Amino acid sequence: MQIASSPLDQVHTSIARACKASRRDPADVTLIAVSKTQGPGAILPLLEQGQRVFGENRVQEAQGKWPALKAQFPDISLHLVGQLQSNKADDAVVLFDCIHSVDRPSLVTALGKAMDKAGKRVPCFVQVNVGEEDQKGGCALADLPALLDQARAAGIPLAGLMCVPPAGIEPAPFFALLAKLAADNGLSGLSMGMSGDFETAVMLGASHVRVGTALFGERS
Repeated sequence: MQIASSPLDQVHTSIARACKASRRDPADVTLIAVSKTQGPGAILPLLEQGQRVFGENRVQEAQGKWPALKAQFPDISLHLVGQLQSNKADDAVVLFDCIHSVDRPSLVTALGKAMDKAGKRVPCFVQVNVGEEDQKGGCALADLPALLDQARAAGIPLAGLMCVPPAGIEPAPFFALLAKLAADNGLSGLSMGMSGDFETAVMLGASHVRVGTALFGERS
């Protein structure tokens, strides 16, 4: 009798398939399990299967559940994948190992000061509004070079670029645009791709994919 593979196994298989098609090494793709709204009961099975990189949307929610889990699994790497308010920069720098949503000068200033204060440099992705959507976070395409310069001047380690493409449209052109912007600005990291499109993102160069629903199921 064949044992059914877990959602985590299925996602890894999909990543490996996309890597094979694009002649990439699966080891070059980091799977971030997006655990927002999930309690320890849903997170523990993934930890027990060996998953160590997790993503949260809100600082306050992460503060409530991750210190205890990190005490049990000290090698957890915690990524902030949601929007960050400048007044939460201090807390974010203390708690997170990577921040994916740097998108404006005021936040760069706040994070630079927070990192100096904490004596800790946290790698950051700059979020780009690739679909030029008014309601979405991310810096405008034209503002990207100046924001990257400001982040470098503030001593913020740049991990790469991040995007959330417009919903309901083929994402490939937006992933390709982000990859080009990263290459043009001397960056290698690409945080792109979620449950519905991470295979496409991997084929177009994603270094980090942010997967929630495919691992945890639909949020209630």
